[in-house]
Amino acid sequence: MSDDETTPGSRTSRRPAGPRRRRRGLKIALGVLLVLLLAAGSTAYWLYSRLDGNIKAVDIDRALGEDRPEKLPTSGQNLLVLGSDSRAGAENRELGGGGAVGGARSDTAMVVHIPEGRSKAVAVSIPRDTLVTRPACDGGNGSTVSAEERVMFNSVYAQAGPACVVKTVEKMSGVRIDHYLEIDFAGFKDLVDAIGGVTVDVPRDIDDKASGLRLSAGPQKLDGTESLAYVRTRHGIGDGSDLGRIGLQQQFLLALLSEVTSQDLLGSPANSYRIAESATKALTTDSGLASLTSLAEFARSMKGVDPASMETIMLPVAYDRIDPNRVVASEPRAGRLWKAIREDATIPEEAKKSPATGG
Repeated sequence: MSDDETTPGSRTSRRPAGPRRRRRGLKIALGVLLVLLLAAGSTAYWLYSRLDGNIKAVDIDRALGEDRPEKLPTSGQNLLVLGSDSRAGAENRELGGGGAVGGARSDTAMVVHIPEGRSKAVAVSIPRDTLVTRPACDGGNGSTVSAEERVMFNSVYAQAGPACVVKTVEKMSGVRIDHYLEIDFAGFKDLVDAIGGVTVDVPRDIDDKASGLRLSAGPQKLDGTESLAYVRTRHGIGDGSDLGRIGLQQQFLLALLSEVTSQDLLGSPANSYRIAESATKALTTDSGLASLTSLAEFARSMKGVDPASMETIMLPVAYDRIDPNRVVASEPRAGRLWKAIREDATIPEEAKKSPATGG
């Protein structure tokens, strides 16, 4: 009878596992754990690389060179935030965009000034119909775009690209732009859907027959398609000009920022990834922000800025005397606004009023 057996009818018993068998089991467990850790690490690296690769970059410093406003020691941080829009594709046909307009254009432009200490911020919108002097710019591929007076501000992006938009803003304002952030409206639509919609307080009933957007006054939760129509609408509000929708654009962007910051990103990793995927696909930044690490560091430095307390201003403009369908910067109000931002000073009340909107 072997040592592992008992007499017939008795309960079978076995010897305790020897040291060799325990070591073999431990090696198997460690091997499985190592495989799982390597798989998790590879997945995390793949996800990070995918998100990082989504962000498109523009080398603003190389394109503009040294011909730029001086960076003052107390001027805080200045971002140029641009909303670009090709209005191509099926989602735009649904919104009355036609889907046949070629080439991207800048529909929304804001200079966001964050003073020293970063506890508050001000956003200055530049109407797309503003007539400006476009400086000579690097058109890429060795080409140069010559300087030209009385061009529509939103045409600069289409004719010479984002670096030239930055240069145009710096020339007209004297404000040194530290960072560039461009949001593609098609990706912006996906971002709104990823966070479950954005609630805005619609100031008055909107019935825009051009886009089909119909909203009642009061709080409304908008999905991606409705949000895209909301920031584009101009026929259903005010005098039907670009000036009427600037307030809606500012209001919506602040509501979007507040919604993103209120999301429980740590509580739902899958939802966090969907939001990050949509956000990074929609972004083009200057080279200094064109990575997840750089964006995260910048976001952490902005943590004290509450979007709800951000002051929103439209560049003071007046209707052009030659072409009443266009506007020009209203002086001296516009000059005083830019001076206050350059010097990180309090913005004068009169600089917040625009003659084209009646005050």
